Amino acid sequence: MTQSFSGLAIQTHDLRKVFGSKVAVESLTLEVPRGEVFGFLGPNGAGKSTSVKMLLGLVRPTSGEATVLGRPAGNVDARRKIGFLPEHFRFYDWLNAAEFLHLHGNLNGVPRDDLRRRVPWLLDLVGLTPHGEKRLHDFSKGMLQRIGLAQALINEPDLIFLDEPTSGLDPGGRRLVRDIIKAQRARGATVLLNSHLLSEVEVTCDRVAFIKHGEVLETRQLQTMLEGEIDVTIRARKSSAETLRGLEHWASSVRADGEYVRFSVPDTDALPEVVRYLIGCGVDIYEVTPQHTSLEELFLDIVGGDGGM
Repeated sequence: MTQSFSGLAIQTHDLRKVFGSKVAVESLTLEVPRGEVFGFLGPNGAGKSTSVKMLLGLVRPTSGEATVLGRPAGNVDARRKIGFLPEHFRFYDWLNAAEFLHLHGNLNGVPRDDLRRRVPWLLDLVGLTPHGEKRLHDFSKGMLQRIGLAQALINEPDLIFLDEPTSGLDPGGRRLVRDIIKAQRARGATVLLNSHLLSEVEVTCDRVAFIKHGEVLETRQLQTMLEGEIDVTIRARKSSAETLRGLEHWASSVRADGEYVRFSVPDTDALPEVVRYLIGCGVDIYEVTPQHTSLEELFLDIVGGDGGM
């Protein structure tokens, strides 16, 4: 593999992991630039968790290569700059929240003076200041998720792996996580986000990779991807077949169903022209509903619908 570029937080080439007769990751080739929020999407059993474990140095690859923050995956110096929130965590529940963060800070080698500042700041960041002295044993699922996110940030990491970070959170908690992720990106950190909540990915990530059977099928810039062709539904009366044929100047896939006319346009700029044309043809328009293709629809198109997230 060519030398890792300084602008890449993660780079892999033909990364493969086999457990006995089971191929968990077939051939993962991936590049994640620094400073991005990167979505890692695929159905259950796609190899996402195994891939993350190899990048963290928790699992040794069968073959292939990977660099993380410019160093081989598992390198101790690189790991000091990584934060990780696993999907299935088991914390020391006899500790209170503040003790738990101090423990993880010490394990990460965070200086004592920095810890005294960072622990209360992180508790406030995740909304747990009133519970700093409460044992984790008495935390709800959502509170555990919040303290887990705080421990992933204790060392001010350059690269953060978040596996289902909004699991067990209410809408307010999910918004809090989104805001924290965006703040981490703003300070220059890279976030690799694995979530089955595609609506969260859609509003949080810069780019996404669609993975299946341990291979990247496609990597897309999310904003560009979701700003593509628009499906439009118009509720109208007095539209003739000749009028609808004229729509093909701006639109494609024009079809009528009673009062409803459905078609696709390349972007929203075409809509005013379409409406003016229809009104000029004597059509009475009651509703115009444009709809972008959702990430869920794109996921199903690219990965297929033969498994859950």
